[in-house]
Amino acid sequence: MRGWWVVAVVAVGGATGAWAQDAPPPVTLPNGKTWTYDAEQGREIMRTCAACHGEFGEGGGGGVYPRIAGLHPDYLADQLRAFKSRARENIPMIPYANDRELPEKDVLDVSYYLASIKPPNRPPSDDTPMDAFERLKLAKQAVQIPREPGDAAKGEKLYNGDCMECHGRNGQGRVRKPPLAQQHMKYLRAQVALFLKGQREHEDVDELMRPKTDQDWQDIWAHVSLLDD
Repeated sequence: MRGWWVVAVVAVGGATGAWAQDAPPPVTLPNGKTWTYDAEQGREIMRTCAACHGEFGEGGGGGVYPRIAGLHPDYLADQLRAFKSRARENIPMIPYANDRELPEKDVLDVSYYLASIKPPNRPPSDDTPMDAFERLKLAKQAVQIPREPGDAAKGEKLYNGDCMECHGRNGQGRVRKPPLAQQHMKYLRAQVALFLKGQREHEDVDELMRPKTDQDWQDIWAHVSLLDD
């Protein structure tokens, strides 16, 4: 995607590559100061996130904590601001989501840093030549979603009708709509439950989400679990 920093990790071939498209432009902050992207500061902030979300932003807690690596920086920043304002309630974030611990410049630095990480969707194959440390590192970065039970064909029809417009045909997401592909199912299920309870905001929840049966959701998850294959 043009206009923000991109780092790609190609695990299947055993090589890593990094390239920059246009770095994010400077931003005038609410305090009048000018922000410019500081990748090292973003990396430093990420160390705090890693306790729950994993060393590489791959997610943790068996899927309770979502993958945050590789998401669009605008979406990540929006969510951090929502945690700070309490528009999105999240108890584990309360100690960190405030202006003292996470001022706007830090929101931007960590969002762009996380967006720069591209997690592979599978560990490197055994026949890929590399040293043991590099193999372990890439294996830890990988976010590989197990296949979910259900009728994936029916799930695809439901997904294409109700989810694709915002989340993309391949579940890749859009600027302010998160990817569903390569995201942990336990987390996705928990978010749907919050939407249905009215504890997290979602557009068209009554039109698109409430009419679905438990089996409909299971079929959708079966389809989504295949999107990163």
